[in-house]
Amino acid sequence: MSEEALMIRISVTEGSATEGVGARLKRLRLQRGLSQRDLSSPGVSYAYISRIEAGARTPSVKALRKLSQKLGVSVEYLETGRDIRDVDDRELRLADAELELRLTDDVSAAEEKLVQVLDESLAAGDSISSMRARIALGLVSSQRGHHLEAVERLEAALADEAAPPPHLRPDLYTTLGQSYAALGAPDRAVRVFEDCLERVRDAVPDDKTVEIRYATFLSYALTDAAQYERAATVVREALASADDQTDPYTRVRLYWSLARLNVVEGRSGEALEYIRSAIALLKATDDTLTLARAYLLSAGVELRQASADSARHQLESAERLLGATPEPADLGMLRIGQSRLAALEGDANIAVDRARQALSTLGDFHGGEQGTAVHALARGLALQGEVTGADDAYRRAVDLLTVHGRRSDAGEAALEWANFLSEHGREDEAEPILRRAYDLGVDAETQAAHNR
Repeated sequence: MSEEALMIRISVTEGSATEGVGARLKRLRLQRGLSQRDLSSPGVSYAYISRIEAGARTPSVKALRKLSQKLGVSVEYLETGRDIRDVDDRELRLADAELELRLTDDVSAAEEKLVQVLDESLAAGDSISSMRARIALGLVSSQRGHHLEAVERLEAALADEAAPPPHLRPDLYTTLGQSYAALGAPDRAVRVFEDCLERVRDAVPDDKTVEIRYATFLSYALTDAAQYERAATVVREALASADDQTDPYTRVRLYWSLARLNVVEGRSGEALEYIRSAIALLKATDDTLTLARAYLLSAGVELRQASADSARHQLESAERLLGATPEPADLGMLRIGQSRLAALEGDANIAVDRARQALSTLGDFHGGEQGTAVHALARGLALQGEVTGADDAYRRAVDLLTVHGRRSDAGEAALEWANFLSEHGREDEAEPILRRAYDLGVDAETQAAHNR
């Protein structure tokens, strides 16, 4: 902070609560080393200033404006002794913290500001500021992977009567739904997005972009809840309603949703077609992060089809686009893909190493992705001949994937686990695990493919 700015801040805090405008004008003038003549200007003579300081005159609006400019303070402060109202001060700090969250990687300082504003708002009964602070804090919690805390903060914000509607703050509602999904509660996520979709259609029926956004997230949640038919219906209806004016990112979301749905249902060919459409649109929009994520999803589809060369190309493209400091979830998915590719190519050591890097990167959060990483680790350990380690990893993978709503992936992991045990002469242990795979939705065709 400059010396001049520091002096201005000091001047704002030094005045007495009973200080009049004349006394305040004199104090500020002396602090800045100015004479009455220095402050004078056309229409505001030094004699006029002298009378104001003596309390013999009340300054006009024009005089206040000119004097405040020369003194480097606001008109309101010069007239009243208060720079801005408390509510305006909280508004200013909230806006500053919200910008800091968007523009910096380290959100710790912004979070401290938001907590302070929240405490002050609650004490002052300022419901608008407290609601905004809770929303921003909820977004911070979700960004850090603290999804239970995110849900608590966002639900508290939405309980306020003045909470913004879904069409004005889609980031708020989509984050809430995604946090429920990350906590293994896809049914709660479905309810959030169903409600948003209904409210958006009522409030802004012509805004197809926001409607499609919520339809896409609803399809994700329905897929996680194993309601595949409903998920397909929702996203196809949304895609059919998209006109030529729909922005490319909206169409990308729809294609991505359909790709994800087809992956879960085992239709890799159709999934690839949708992914290719999404990538083609993204290349024209220069959204490198979303394009990187599309490549990661595409690599996952290629790996399911055992297409090592294509998967390697997709993973290399994703790694390049993610840059030097990718988000933990993105880096974790990249390492999982690299582990699966190494296992496909028979490199057990790389498969294990990349899977462990993924688990280290994901930490204690991103439960569904953790399950996928442990599954990749199990494959690598199985290739290494680590029977005990692979057995334990498969067990953890199936449990994690099941708890976090990844039933199809859990079924695939259980099938691999059962086959692995059978290969090592442990048929009695394999039989109940194979039944569990069937319960999770593995069909005869999938089993035959694994047995080949």
